[in-house]
Amino acid sequence: HGGKDPGAMAFGLKEKDIVLRISKKVAEILKTNSRYEVVLTRTRDIFVPLEERTAIANASKSDLFLSIHLNAHSEKQKNGVETYFLDLASDAGAMKVAALENATSTHNIGELQDILTMLMKNSKIDESTRLARFIHNNLLKGDGSQYKPYDLGIKQAPFYVLLGAQMPAVLVELAFITNPEEAKLLQSEEHLNRIAEQLAAGISAYVDHHYSAALKY
Repeated sequence: HGGKDPGAMAFGLKEKDIVLRISKKVAEILKTNSRYEVVLTRTRDIFVPLEERTAIANASKSDLFLSIHLNAHSEKQKNGVETYFLDLASDAGAMKVAALENATSTHNIGELQDILTMLMKNSKIDESTRLARFIHNNLLKGDGSQYKPYDLGIKQAPFYVLLGAQMPAVLVELAFITNPEEAKLLQSEEHLNRIAEQLAAGISAYVDHHYSAALKY
């Protein structure tokens, strides 16, 4: 999201603004560790087409791709965190989330056969699943206070923003901007800092696991 695409909106908040703030925080945390170089698909309020985002990652020869989002639902009580990797939708709810996030794509969500063909050429699905698990588990730790997010699970769906990524790629829906309690938390700088720390910790945990596994062979 960004620029002409505000993403989800509720309670005077715009998804594009909050996820940009979180993304910048994640980048700063990772940059403090000399192991990481970070490329942001946008650093200001501009619109970057979904297909261009993975193109940026591929061009920079990135090792991982993370797409950060906020969820929305017509039922205000709906809450929680969910993490996705690219595949055909696991359920109707996952398909609905994908349809919302794919709204700005020039492609049609119905082109699932073409997506599946590309998926079969993508050997990164297993690694994407593993990356999703490390990130998701860290997000479930909460913000250290009374808040502990509801676990909506790790799911699969055809997100265009992940399609074509030549590296493990996941998409996170951090909270529901339409939920009053979560919307209030999203206005807290301390809470956003904590989310950024968890995302960075999830990435680091995946990298550490990957490195340890490589040493065994």
